[in-house]
Amino acid sequence: MAFAVGTTLNLGFVILEAIYGIISGSVALLADAGHNFGDVLGLLIAWSATVLAKRAPSGRYTYGLRSSSILAALLNALILLVTLGVIAVEAVERLIKPGPVSGVTMIIVAAIGIVINGATALFFMRGREHDLNIRAAFSHMAADALISAGVVVAGALVWFTGRSWIDPMTSLALVAIVAVGTWGLLRDSVNLSLQAAPSGQDPEEIGAFLRDCERVATIHDLHVWPMSTTETALTVHLVVHSGYPGDQFAADIASALKTRFDIRHATIQIETEADFDCALEPHCG
Repeated sequence: MAFAVGTTLNLGFVILEAIYGIISGSVALLADAGHNFGDVLGLLIAWSATVLAKRAPSGRYTYGLRSSSILAALLNALILLVTLGVIAVEAVERLIKPGPVSGVTMIIVAAIGIVINGATALFFMRGREHDLNIRAAFSHMAADALISAGVVVAGALVWFTGRSWIDPMTSLALVAIVAVGTWGLLRDSVNLSLQAAPSGQDPEEIGAFLRDCERVATIHDLHVWPMSTTETALTVHLVVHSGYPGDQFAADIASALKTRFDIRHATIQIETEADFDCALEPHCG
């Protein structure tokens, strides 16, 4: 529901902002419209990934399509960076060849943008802390609200001073601000795409926890990776004392991993002899 409402509101605003950006001659409005259009695409991508992630495993996709949410977050970051590059080029061209700008139109249209983008951001506020895909949608909308506020200020300055160069300079400043905010999203999405352990789930800490478990002599072949932007998987080999401890032993450890580290898909292999030559042990870090 949040994706449907957010996409509809922002697409309508993009059309409105682009029309009045052309009428007013404001590159800041056009820049904001371009950025908002990138966010509409981002919302559609994030929405699609959310739907695909719910598909059951089948055929070659033994985990289903959960990792599509990771690809969506990465694609969103790349789209936003490309959009910022286009905006920056247009702003520099307008600085070299300035034109008339309607400050009043900038103020009115950007003020509408604050309301729409701010309201859309609120839809995604609850889930942003635990889902990179939702965080991408929230970050885009919150950044748009901030940018629209900047355009209001620029419009007021153009209106009172008559200096049209303020408009493209504002665009460049906004590009810099959004680029800084996008860096974290790009970094996190690239890391998850490379199957790095998610932030807050340190393999060394998890390894220490497993070694401290009762009857565990040592561990090897520990892997922690994201299945999606909300689910983490783990595999590990545990060498235990005094023979096979029973199925409940592994189940209890898996439950503890879920409670303490939010790892919901743990696969644990039990080895009962310390001198057992496990084929995977030499690859352990």
